[in-house]
Amino acid sequence: MKNVRSIAKPLSGEYPEYAAMYINLLPGDGRVLDHLWSNFIMMKEKIYPLPESKLLFRYDPGKWTIKETLVHIIDDERIYAYRALRFARHDEIALPGFEQDEYAKQSGANERTLDNIFDEYESVRRSTIAMFNGFPEESLARMGTANGNRASVRSMAYHIAGHELHHYNLIRTKYLY
Repeated sequence: MKNVRSIAKPLSGEYPEYAAMYINLLPGDGRVLDHLWSNFIMMKEKIYPLPESKLLFRYDPGKWTIKETLVHIIDDERIYAYRALRFARHDEIALPGFEQDEYAKQSGANERTLDNIFDEYESVRRSTIAMFNGFPEESLARMGTANGNRASVRSMAYHIAGHELHHYNLIRTKYLY
C-alpha cells in the first residue's frame, strides 16, 4: 500500500485493558496502516501453501480451524472498523458486543475455498485501510463505547492489526508445529 497516513499509537486509557494484548504487539511507529497491509500479505503467504487437512485441523476439541480463524479475523475487523466509523462520526450511542464463538460456528468457513476467504479478507482489508486513511485527523482521538468499554478511533486500527498478529502467532505455534 502506498500513501497511507501515520496514526499515533493509542495511549493507555484509549482502549480497554483486554485490548493491550493486541495493541502491544505493534510498534509505536505510527505505521499501523502499513502494518495492516503487510500483516495480510504475511498471513496469506503462511496459509496458502498449507494442505486442506491443515486448514481443517483443530489443535484441541472445540477450537477453531485455520479457515474459521481467518473468517473470525475478517468478522472482527468488520466489527471494529464499524465501531471506528461510528466513533469517528461522533456517534454517542453505545454499541453492543458480539459472540465470536457463535459467529465462527455460523460462518460456514470450512466449506469455503481458500481463494474465496482471501478474496473477502483482501476486500475488507483494503476497505479498512481506505477508511482510516480518510478519517479527519481530529476524529482519530474521539472516543466511543462498545460492549461496555470506552475506546478511541485510533485504538480500533491498532486492535485490528494486533488481533490479526495474535491469531497469526497462534496459527504458527498451535497449528504448524
